[in-house]
Amino acid sequence: MRAIGVSVHAPLIVLLLTGCTAEPKSTSPQSVDSQKVSMTQASELAEHAAPSSGLKPIDAAALQATISAAAKEMLIPGAVVLLRTPQGEFAVNYGTTELGVTTPPNAETHFRIASNTKTMTATVILQLVQEGKLKLDEPISKFVPGVPDGELITIAELLEMRSGLYNYTNSAEFASQLDHDPGKAWTTEELLALAFKHPSPAKPGAEFEYCNTNYALLGLVIEKVDGRPLAAAMHERLFKPLGMTNTLLPTADSNKIPAPFSHGYLYGSTSVALFGTPSYTPEMVAEAKAGTLLPHDYTALNHSFAAAAGGVVSTARDLAIWIEALATGRVFNAEYQRVWLDSPRSEDPSKPEGQAYGYGISIIRWGPNEYYFHGGETPGFNSFMGYDPENKVTLVVWTNLTVDLDEMPTANSLMLEVLDQIYVVSPLGPAQAPAK
Repeated sequence: MRAIGVSVHAPLIVLLLTGCTAEPKSTSPQSVDSQKVSMTQASELAEHAAPSSGLKPIDAAALQATISAAAKEMLIPGAVVLLRTPQGEFAVNYGTTELGVTTPPNAETHFRIASNTKTMTATVILQLVQEGKLKLDEPISKFVPGVPDGELITIAELLEMRSGLYNYTNSAEFASQLDHDPGKAWTTEELLALAFKHPSPAKPGAEFEYCNTNYALLGLVIEKVDGRPLAAAMHERLFKPLGMTNTLLPTADSNKIPAPFSHGYLYGSTSVALFGTPSYTPEMVAEAKAGTLLPHDYTALNHSFAAAAGGVVSTARDLAIWIEALATGRVFNAEYQRVWLDSPRSEDPSKPEGQAYGYGISIIRWGPNEYYFHGGETPGFNSFMGYDPENKVTLVVWTNLTVDLDEMPTANSLMLEVLDQIYVVSPLGPAQAPAK
């Protein structure tokens, strides 16, 4: 079963996948084939990669080519990569925002960011703690009645995905309703009712399990403590101060994305995104590769089922602003910035050096490199945003196909290819010697 949240799921950075290509940002939307990088430009950029840095000199043309090749191989209709390093800013725009139309996406194209929303929900919670309006060790029962073991589950455990509660997006009933009534406006109470009819899979605080129910509850806490709707709290506390003018949490009755926007696609039903089932058959894969089977368009799916767990709409440009601000101390004071930075705990105690999750943020390390990051998956879209404080690298990737025909999250796959292109030590590992 996929650990999802709005069909939004925890980013699987351990994915090892195909190859791709890219190039530097243009000032107006262009197709990838129209971008050109001269040898002189490439040489100038390479000079900015310090020998002691963990970064390679970035070859913009090679980056473009890598992303383009990988996206084509995975049948992704459209993708955007926005990369910032000490060598400059690079943008890769691949494909189209809508099948049958030649409209390349770019860093200002709106899309559904899915579980990246959790970083925003967690930030508002921690701001309320910073302001003395809330405590991390307070039980959720103080704010929301009827939560199983609610008197034992703390705000911190909800943030850390350690409540033990059942994940409502694991419910077959939920997936069925998405397929049969995609325009339904969900209430948080309906989602919690789906979760609470199932037994809790673990005791509070016992173990990590990615669970959207936790963040649905945190959204209710924000509204009660801050005294306004979640969308307004996010706008006034986060988006407006940071100048994120293209980011919003839509109202529950809205299934629209502001223009310019990308359509979002998925082969099969929402169950593929939520659970990875039913699996794609060899016949479906063959038809898709032959172009006789097209993915379903999930653009109009009402994402009120996501809300605090994954409902925000944004752009690559705004997400770059956001992850940089979050990781460099622009949303908390110094004390609570340290609380946030220190919050990730290993998801698997048997692997203390592996991926860790904290207050709405993950951290991954490979070799000398370290990323604070999150990802998002929902029917129609897949995305990743991350920041490397040591090398000052910002990376945002999004695609308009949830998973490829191997059921691998598409943006994560492209993200790994980008990291392979720019880091001396790659998360993909050393290149294998050719077989003899």
